[in-house]
Amino acid sequence: MSESKAGSLKSTFAVSITNFLDSGSIVAGASGLTLWTKAFGLSGFQVGLLGALSANAFGAAIGALFGGHLSDKYGRKVIYTYDMLIYMIGTLIVAFSVNFPMLLTGFLITGIAVGAGVPASWTYISETSQSTKRAKNIGISQFAWSLGPAIIFIAGTVLAPMGLMGNRIIFICLTVIAFIGWRLQCKLHESQAWIDQKAHEHETGEKPHPYKDLFSNAVNLKTLAFLIGVYMFWNLVAAAMGFFMPYVYETAGGLTNMQANLLQAVLWIFTALATYVGFARYGDRANHRIFFFVGGAMAVVSWIVLSYAGMNWTSLWIFVTLWGVSAGIGAQAWYALWATELFPTKYRAGSQGVMFFVVRLTAGIWSIIFPNVLTNMGFKAAGTFMIVLLIISLVIGTIWTPQTRGKTLDQITKERYGDTLDETETKGSSVSTVETTKKVGSTGTHLTGGAK
Repeated sequence: MSESKAGSLKSTFAVSITNFLDSGSIVAGASGLTLWTKAFGLSGFQVGLLGALSANAFGAAIGALFGGHLSDKYGRKVIYTYDMLIYMIGTLIVAFSVNFPMLLTGFLITGIAVGAGVPASWTYISETSQSTKRAKNIGISQFAWSLGPAIIFIAGTVLAPMGLMGNRIIFICLTVIAFIGWRLQCKLHESQAWIDQKAHEHETGEKPHPYKDLFSNAVNLKTLAFLIGVYMFWNLVAAAMGFFMPYVYETAGGLTNMQANLLQAVLWIFTALATYVGFARYGDRANHRIFFFVGGAMAVVSWIVLSYAGMNWTSLWIFVTLWGVSAGIGAQAWYALWATELFPTKYRAGSQGVMFFVVRLTAGIWSIIFPNVLTNMGFKAAGTFMIVLLIISLVIGTIWTPQTRGKTLDQITKERYGDTLDETETKGSSVSTVETTKKVGSTGTHLTGGAK
C-alpha cells in the first residue's frame, strides 16, 4: 500500500468517527426517549421538541450552516480541532441531566457539534481520496454512521434493565469516543485542495463570499435543488425513524423497550453490512443510476409493508431487512458522495452546510409534526406520508443521476462549470493531482444524463 493510500485510509478512519458520533447521539436519545419521558413527565410537545433541537434536526442545522462556512474559510482541520470538544460538553450535560431544560440544552449543544462536523468530514474525505476510491472512502464513513446506531441499540438492549441510568451510561460512552476522535483528528494534515485554493486567493487578492458566489451561479442552483430533493425527502423519513422509531414500536406496536432497541439494532446491522459490502465496494464501479434506484425502491417497499400489512412480527422483520439494506446503499450515501463532487473547492463545505441546514431544518419541523400525526391520525396515515416522501426522493435521484464515476474532482468541476470559474479555483483533491488523468468527453454543465 502506498503512503498516499495509507494516509487516505487513516484520515478517513479518523474523520469517520464524526459520522459515528452523529448517528450515535441521535439513537442514544431515541433508545431512551420513553425513559426520559417517564422520568421527567414529558408532554408530547416536549418529546417533539427534543427531537427537533437534537442532532436529528435544528441543532445539526444550525451547526452545519456555520461549520460549512468556517471549514471553507479557515480550513477543514480547524473544525476537527474544536468540534469534538463542544460535542463532549453536550453529551455530558445530557448524561447528568436532572430536568427537561438541562436535557434539552444538552441535546441542542450536541446537535450543533454534529452539524458543524459533518460537512467538513465528507469534504475532507472526498478531497483526500483517489478518484477511483472516492465512493469507497465515503462508504467507509457511512459504514461508521450506520455502525453507531447498531452499537448504541445493542448497548441500549443490554443496559435496558438499568432503566434511565443505562441511557446515561451510553451518553458517557459517547463522550469517551468523542475524546478519542478529537485526539485522532487533531493529528490530521490540512486538505491540500483547500491549501491550494487559499494560495490562489492570496496571490490574486480574491475574497470569495460564502453565499454570493454559491447562489449567483445557475449550475450551483440546479445542483442545490437536485441534492436537496434527493436527500431532504428521504431524510424526513430517516430522521423520524432515527429518533422516534423505538417510540413507534412501543406505542403503536406494543413492544417493550428492550424489544424495540433490539429490533433497531438488527436494522442498523443490516445497514452497516449493506454500506460496507454494497456501497463501499461497488460505488466506484457500478452504474450509479441503477444502484441508486435499487436502494430507493427497497425503501419504498419496506414502508408499504409496514404501513399496510400491520405491525406484526412478520411485517416488522421484512421492514427491518428491506429498510436496513436500502439505508446502506440509498440516498444518504449518494448524497454524501455527490455533494462533495459537484461543487468547486472554494465553497465545497459551505454548500454542504447550506444543504444540511435545509435538510435538518425540515427534519426539525417534521419532528414536531410527526408525533401529532401518529397520535391523531394513526400509524397507517403516518406511514403513507413516509411512502410519498420516499417516492419523491427516488424519482429525483433516478432521473437526474450525475455522471461522476471515475473522474477527479478537477475533471468534474471543469466539465460542469467550463470557463465560468478560474482554472486554479478548480483544483481537485491532493491525490487527484498526481493521478493519471483519464480522457473524458464533455457532458455539459447540467445534471442531465445517466451514470457513466
